[in-house]
Amino acid sequence: MPTSQNQAQAQPKLPYRTTGTDGKPAWLITRYDEVRQALADPRLSLDKSNALPGMYSGLSLPPALDVNLLNMDPPDHTRIRKLVTKAFTAGRVEQLREPIHQIANDLLDDLVTKDHADLVGEFAAPLPIMVICDLLGIPAEDRTDFRAWTDALVAPDPAKPQQAKEAIGAMMRFYPALIARKRAEPGDDLLTAMIAARDEDDRLSEDELTSLAFLILFAGYENVVHLIGNAILGLLDNPEQLKALQAERSLLPAAIEEFARYDGPAPLAVRRFPLSDVEIGGVTIPQGETVLLSLGGANHDPSRFAEPERLDLRRNATGHLALGHGIHYCVGAPLARLETEMALAAVLDRLPALALAVPRDEIRWRPSMRTRGLLALPVTYGKSGKTERPGP
Repeated sequence: MPTSQNQAQAQPKLPYRTTGTDGKPAWLITRYDEVRQALADPRLSLDKSNALPGMYSGLSLPPALDVNLLNMDPPDHTRIRKLVTKAFTAGRVEQLREPIHQIANDLLDDLVTKDHADLVGEFAAPLPIMVICDLLGIPAEDRTDFRAWTDALVAPDPAKPQQAKEAIGAMMRFYPALIARKRAEPGDDLLTAMIAARDEDDRLSEDELTSLAFLILFAGYENVVHLIGNAILGLLDNPEQLKALQAERSLLPAAIEEFARYDGPAPLAVRRFPLSDVEIGGVTIPQGETVLLSLGGANHDPSRFAEPERLDLRRNATGHLALGHGIHYCVGAPLARLETEMALAAVLDRLPALALAVPRDEIRWRPSMRTRGLLALPVTYGKSGKTERPGP
């Protein structure tokens, strides 16, 4: 049973005061209807300048990384989102089906030569990094340890407080250098198009360009790796659902929505700040205070999803909030869905005897309120791994 739903079941139904991810007071909203409405409420700002002084001290990044869609309201949010939306339409993403199939099976080619693996470190993590780097046009020789950077920001080790600072420093060196190289050697890729929007059309500042590249790579990796890893663990925890999916592969596209609902990659939406006093669920939240929207709570609200603690791949999970709602809905959602679908299809095809390699209570989660993901997923599949590669 996902931790997020245990938390959701224990929480009061009304918005209530709690402690945010930064240790400061915050309001937590958990019910589906109220979370959905709040996600699209223009009175709730993502711009940190609208926070009351002293009330919010969340993740602090330099302007070159911080001027991104997660911290913006219209009209700046609208202007910048338009630059990347067309790269993630369902039609454009569908063209990536064969490349993603190729990447997934290249990774599994290495795994089937043995009888065990860590499906997070050796499969779920590298796959989305390779896909998003290909989309952005980041050459193989320029790819680095993005996972270590994201871990340092969203799941820092308390014993190593310097890691976050070191990761920020590394990113501040990496992204400007990457953009400079791409300016010198443009290609047919998303990063080149973004640079053109900056240099030719003047639709981006330099900080906005760098921040957008950072966000696309960061979010393009972070959400997908956990969606894939959590889905595989969900199947291993529910063998009857695993057997159903193995027998009826046509369930897979709709099953992705249930995986996202059941154990999505983000327990909480990006924090918000009321532009004026607002009433939510009969409670007045003062202007400028921090509002946290529990996506995990909303997706396990029994008034919206019957038996929410049960993984049911035949459930109509349409309307789940794992990828947001409203103008801040995840721009890369179509790509995340396709990557997860292709990754799971490849695992089902080539590792049919999949099982956990350790007792279930030894599975460990990242120590983070910002993301819901596994540190590792050790599995075994005996000698059953299939060397032949099915078509996409």
